Amino acid sequence: MNRGALLKVVESRYARADLPEFRAGDTVRVAYRVKEGNRSRIQNFEGIVIKIKRNGYNSSFTVRKVSYGVGVERIFPMNSPLIEKVEIVQRGRARRAKLYYIRELSEREIRRKLRVDRKRTGQDMEKAKEAKEAAQEG
Repeated sequence: MNRGALLKVVESRYARADLPEFRAGDTVRVAYRVKEGNRSRIQNFEGIVIKIKRNGYNSSFTVRKVSYGVGVERIFPMNSPLIEKVEIVQRGRARRAKLYYIRELSEREIRRKLRVDRKRTGQDMEKAKEAKEAAQEG
């Protein structure tokens, strides 16, 4: 067994499959576990996904938000055990895979550029409805 195949076998035990499918341009809320002293709490970070780096187990995504007039970006590893959940707040329709140009735009210009993707939002609602019906039957 070569080194790459061995790494995949070991990494597959720790890979997460519970994260929803999201793309650049989507607004997400990431519930991240933060440790302060001897206590830990869950902190939400809500913003626009500007980049997804796909690199097997080392995949990550970058979320950007504007807090009190200052832009804040945070990089989250996809397979981090510190991520409690990723919730999709709004689907966005972007024409690029990496949205670095958003850093120079105002909030109003961002809303204009990243329209709501109603088609994917409708698909999400249908899936949620089917899951709810399946849960009631079973």
